[in-house]
Amino acid sequence: MNVAGPLRLAPFAGRPHPDNPGTAFSLDPVEAVRVNLSASERRVASLGGRRTVKKDWQAAWLVRAIECIDLTTLAGDDTEGRVQRLAAKAMRPLRPDIQATLGLSGRRVTTGAVCVYHRFVRAAVEALEGSGIPVAAVSTGFPAGLSPLSTRLAEIEASVADGAREIDIVITREHVLRGDWRALYDEIRACKAACGPAHMKTILGTGDLQTLRNVARASWVAMMAGSDFIKTSTGKEAVNATLPVTLTMLRAIRDYRALTGHLVGYKPAGGISTAKDALTYLSLVKEELGGDWLQPNLFRFGASSLLADIERQLEHHVTGGYAAFSHHGMA
Repeated sequence: MNVAGPLRLAPFAGRPHPDNPGTAFSLDPVEAVRVNLSASERRVASLGGRRTVKKDWQAAWLVRAIECIDLTTLAGDDTEGRVQRLAAKAMRPLRPDIQATLGLSGRRVTTGAVCVYHRFVRAAVEALEGSGIPVAAVSTGFPAGLSPLSTRLAEIEASVADGAREIDIVITREHVLRGDWRALYDEIRACKAACGPAHMKTILGTGDLQTLRNVARASWVAMMAGSDFIKTSTGKEAVNATLPVTLTMLRAIRDYRALTGHLVGYKPAGGISTAKDALTYLSLVKEELGGDWLQPNLFRFGASSLLADIERQLEHHVTGGYAAFSHHGMA
């Protein structure tokens, strides 16, 4: 069987990551933000009532979802051994027999990145050597982001020195809650400078920001300050990625591109654990930003358990039966 879904699984090798230089600080786009909560909720509610992609088309979307996963371990009991196993899974996320039956034997399928704490960056880099898979380091006092700025900047620099090619920073949520947009801009701009050649994903901690308008405003400031991606959550908040938040952030990305011409990626994280969830998010991204964003250079899932369910669904696609989760190598 040759999987040939709507994305046709077009190769993305060589597509550059966005390099958003940012803009000078301006309150005008921040103060102009308006978000209609009821309309946003109606928009995302409509996704569940539609007929989703099926059969080979669905399999193609799920393979692309795998390629957009930042395979993540951010637990207090992480070890180098766990990180090495995660790296091995990132390099071969699908069992070879499933991949062959999907007609993808000649395609190199990997996850988009491996995401770890700074302590394990070097171990992840060594485990992924030669694979081309980047290591993403959560930084800046993750998840609270309340350590001194000098400490946070030093942590970024240390992760880049150890080989991290992507840095996931967290913002000071207080700046958003107080409406101190200049302080937020300056903080993110300093982090961007510390990242050097590494791409920066800015975690807004949307579950802490209280309103969708705050989410939209924080998104604008983060992009003006040079964020290459904007990301919903650390995965540690009480509320993480949601569809209304995603819609709000996607529309901010769209409007920022229209104003500046700069591309910014998007990463929902936390609570996305099923293949059905992944398909819903992919559909919303495609409808709001277009097919170009369904590539790992512009879209990532922050996830740990999502891969297992996707692999299970793909096995059902090729065999007609569901295996237990324990049947698959767990990420």
